Amino acid sequence: MGVHEVLLQLGEVGRDRLAVVGGKAAHLGELTRTAGVAVPGGWCVTTGAYRAVVEGAPGFDALLDRLAGLPADDADGLAAVAAEVRGLVASRPVPDDVAAAVTAAVGRAPAGTAWAVRSSATAEDLPTASFAGQQDSYLNVVGADAVLDRVRDCWASLFTDRAVAYRRLRGLDHRAVAMAVVIQEMVVPDVSGVLFTADPVTSDRTVTVVEAVPGLGEALVSGLVAADAWTVRDTGGAAAVVDARTAPRTVAVRPASGGGTRTEQLDPDGPPLLTEDRVLELVGLGRTIEAGLGSPQDIEWCLSGGRFQVVQSRPITTLFPVPDTDDDRLHVYLSVGYQQMMTDAMRPLGLSFWQMTTPRPMAEAGGRLFVDVTAALGTPSGRDGLLAVMGRSDPLMTDALRTVLDRGAVPLGDDPATPAPVHGAPTTEPLDPDPALVAELVAEVRASVADAARRISGLVGPELFAAVREDIPELRARLNNPRSTRVFMTAMDAAYWIDEHVGEWLGERPSDVLTRSVPDNVTSQMGLALLDVADAVRPYPAAVALLREGRGDVLDALGSVEGGTVARDAIVGWLDAYGARCVGEIDISRPRWHERPAALVPLILGHVDGEEPGAGRRRFEQGRREAEATRDDLLARLRAGPDGEARAARTALMIDRLRTFIGYREFPKFGMVSRYAVYRAALLAEADRLVAAGVLDDRTDAYYLRFDELEQASCTGHADLALVRARRAEFAAYEALTPPRVLTSDGECLQGSYHRDDVPPGALAGLAVSAGTVEGRARVVADLSGAALEPGDVLVTAYTDPSWSPAFVTIAGLVTEVGGRMTHGAVVAREYGLPAVVGVEDATRLIRDGQRVRVDGGSGLVEILG
Repeated sequence: MGVHEVLLQLGEVGRDRLAVVGGKAAHLGELTRTAGVAVPGGWCVTTGAYRAVVEGAPGFDALLDRLAGLPADDADGLAAVAAEVRGLVASRPVPDDVAAAVTAAVGRAPAGTAWAVRSSATAEDLPTASFAGQQDSYLNVVGADAVLDRVRDCWASLFTDRAVAYRRLRGLDHRAVAMAVVIQEMVVPDVSGVLFTADPVTSDRTVTVVEAVPGLGEALVSGLVAADAWTVRDTGGAAAVVDARTAPRTVAVRPASGGGTRTEQLDPDGPPLLTEDRVLELVGLGRTIEAGLGSPQDIEWCLSGGRFQVVQSRPITTLFPVPDTDDDRLHVYLSVGYQQMMTDAMRPLGLSFWQMTTPRPMAEAGGRLFVDVTAALGTPSGRDGLLAVMGRSDPLMTDALRTVLDRGAVPLGDDPATPAPVHGAPTTEPLDPDPALVAELVAEVRASVADAARRISGLVGPELFAAVREDIPELRARLNNPRSTRVFMTAMDAAYWIDEHVGEWLGERPSDVLTRSVPDNVTSQMGLALLDVADAVRPYPAAVALLREGRGDVLDALGSVEGGTVARDAIVGWLDAYGARCVGEIDISRPRWHERPAALVPLILGHVDGEEPGAGRRRFEQGRREAEATRDDLLARLRAGPDGEARAARTALMIDRLRTFIGYREFPKFGMVSRYAVYRAALLAEADRLVAAGVLDDRTDAYYLRFDELEQASCTGHADLALVRARRAEFAAYEALTPPRVLTSDGECLQGSYHRDDVPPGALAGLAVSAGTVEGRARVVADLSGAALEPGDVLVTAYTDPSWSPAFVTIAGLVTEVGGRMTHGAVVAREYGLPAVVGVEDATRLIRDGQRVRVDGGSGLVEILG
């Protein structure tokens, strides 16, 4: 290995040499060629040197095999093996050619020159993974021997506990990364700090955040001192400081004579570390770097001798992406995921199918879909209508919208001669109660799905894709059937009318009880039907014992034990009726329950252990009696008041409309999901055919192609597998992001607030969607398939789509981060009589699993009791 190959000047490298010099060096190399950006001079010890060290290390591969074999949650085991790897790497001698090259480079500098020796891993400072602080760096290193020691320490730091854990979190192979090392002239700064060219909290790309501390930036990184901070907003091309904060200073980190660093005590009082002009100069420098590197940046800078120098720049990986626009005006977007109760990232196949299903134009960002409401917000009627609709369904989204509007960010013009309809607003006259209409609509949807299955199943290649394309209009027609819309809008409007006209007079929300045990609710029926499955399994101990084994082939295995055939038939019958569903079911790339029946086993066992036989029928009858009693009591109280008979008659009609039609609210989506299952089965069979033909490496590659791209691969016999791999990595990064309720084209992410003054200490505010109060153990659940729920528990989760309803028959209360009055989880919670509060920001973080909580579904408060 030649000298030039193991040691490169920073000016020689860039992002095209990432595999050779790592992320930090690649970005510094780019910056050395950017006009107006000063970077301390230096070199990079390439990854080839690291690989030469570890390839000859005895036992290194075996240790990596041990690391890869440990469970991700075995922190102690991972730390122990990581320590062995570090010790092995640190004990290896620096190769002679590397030592000679570094010694010669350091020797050309004046005696006593200090250096910064910094890790630069190949999986560092990437657009989707920063690895910030995961590997080690060393400041004020003096002498060639000390520099070489620190180079070896940097190699070993590729296996710090935090770096190993970070790679496991990101799904990165330990063998796929390598370590380069940057050796730079040490800057002795008067002031150091960081600069974010976008707000790291709100993601607003028009905001720059500057933080500064005296001396070396180590004081800021280690948390020794608070930083002076400035917020700068770019409006109309002119930057202005909109907020400034001076922090008390007690210590500064300075270079120590002979090497290393020392801590110096400071007078806590003093002027700001930077003048406003200097702050704006830094902001301009940041915008230059951002333009050169092509994305918002997290920049480390130093001010020395009156000149700013940049010692690191990395992409800000936590920003939520911004939808593409074709103009320069501000756009405002509403999240589709918060309205559909599925805020997880979706794969490209899922995104494309949802866009094919829903003709309303949508923007994509961060693996999620958003609706551009800028035009509606630009007119008085559109703005009022949209805020009214959102106020009913998601008050937090309404508040987030008002935050944007109160700034005057969206100009308000005149109403057009013919106002455009507001999405979600009622547009039809109500129907009189007619159960036969519901039965007719349900039968039509079921027949349509069965017809699609007959026409699509078994097709391959171009014929398959043509058949799906031809069927999508039928799916849309069923979802947008005017008669269907009239049915559930009649029910929803009746619920709002009852609560607003009668509930306000009585001081309560009657619809919560009136919607219990309504007919024709396929989602609540699904949950009750799983209780019947438990009844079928319970009498057979051998079958129950087999289910407890947690086998993936549970259906096949049941045939070998006493009572197993009965249990299997009950499970299969349930799957035949509801197996097209799954968690996140609007994403066609998600496996359905009938593909993974083992996911249902924890729920079935919970019912076996916690419920008595016949629980499903008893629960339904109890809810029906409660609803009827509430109806009778409500009408009697109305008749006894002013204009009693007329008010009672009007209310009775509304109650009949509500109970007749609200159950159907769940069925159109069930029909869509059932049709998705038909499409999915056919497309997976096609993916298997493409794998056999060598077009795809794995059937799941199909998930990372949009529908038209998968169609092209099928027709041409070629797929862009590099694109598939890139999208897999992109999706992994998107999964870690939290989508906003409201997003602007400036990148600002808004979640909204409740602005309540009645929230007691220790309580969390949300939206009251199902009345009642309950205390219980909080079970914070991220994955339904692993939920260990017991009767009396309070389920706390991010969101619940219809697939979660089988768990509702066990729990005593519900708390979610996402939801509204008429979303699926709220509807089913009311039908089951579960106190429920939704839209509780950060509930899964603020409430710890096992804590005792009180859920007040009438006031929308969740109290943490201990």
